Amino acid sequence: MNAAQSPGAPIRVIIVDDHQTMLWGLSRLIESAAPLLELAGTASDGAEALALLERSLVDVVLLDLDLGGTDGAGLLPEIHKRSAAKVLILTGSRDTSDHERAVIRGARGVVSKDEPAEIVLRAIERVHAGEIWANRQLMGRVLSSLAGPPSVDHSDPEEAKIATLTPREREIVVAVVRHGGAKGAVIAEALSISENTLRNHLSVIYDKLGLRNRLDLFAYASRHRIDG
Repeated sequence: MNAAQSPGAPIRVIIVDDHQTMLWGLSRLIESAAPLLELAGTASDGAEALALLERSLVDVVLLDLDLGGTDGAGLLPEIHKRSAAKVLILTGSRDTSDHERAVIRGARGVVSKDEPAEIVLRAIERVHAGEIWANRQLMGRVLSSLAGPPSVDHSDPEEAKIATLTPREREIVVAVVRHGGAKGAVIAEALSISENTLRNHLSVIYDKLGLRNRLDLFAYASRHRIDG
């Protein structure tokens, strides 16, 4: 369940973790960050999480990758069906292939359970703001996986979508590809525009191309050779 968030409203967070001690600690952490953050609920397994999304207003899902032996990343498609909430993976796993798989499936970032509390809170804020929370190594692997081999099919129906991009929009796409996993502020500065203007342009581009986020855009632009 979703609703437009009014300016100044708290970021509504749900926590999904099968360890009760961790769930309790994270709940207190979110509550301590009021009024910036608001705890919208907790769940200890996938079924509880999906049910919570159906009845609650949620902006960010803080999701553990290991839910009692079940892969938390497997919940991502169902989460996206039920909500526009952004998903931040919180994990104790050091297996980078798990992190990569989660981001490819739509998670907006990965933060380790070993990180200090202030880092977890900052990651929630940044993900909610539309950024991707991942180190450069992870972003490099994800972007390479998503890009795949370039298309050489000149009858590609996607060309009609690409043709609707304005010169400025193509310039923005090229900047996104060039800067890879850089923060929005870096890309905006390179284009001499504000972050807010960049986000507005990206929203239009996503609509035109049928994409969801910058990861999708990077892969799409690489595959279809959008080179400005």
